[in-house]
Amino acid sequence: MPLLVGLAISAFWLYCLFDVITTPDEESRNLPKLLWVLIVVLLLPVGGLFWLLLGRPYGPRAPRSLLAEDMPQRPEAPKGPDDDPDFLKDLDRRLRDED
Repeated sequence: MPLLVGLAISAFWLYCLFDVITTPDEESRNLPKLLWVLIVVLLLPVGGLFWLLLGRPYGPRAPRSLLAEDMPQRPEAPKGPDDDPDFLKDLDRRLRDED
């Protein structure tokens, strides 16, 4: 049982440490990011609690690579043949040619 408690505390500490490290500098609250890293490293589980309660940014954040403004914009493709105006024009032309 003490082994499980130790593993849980270690996992919590690692989660908090990686969360502090991957948070952008401008999004950390109350203290600079470097100071939060030191608090989490030196105070072990209590530092992680402090980070989650006082330093972590509010709300979910999207990964940097998935932000909408970073992605190139391209026109929306037709969903099916009946949504494609070029296909419908060609179909209409072919039906008229058969008559």
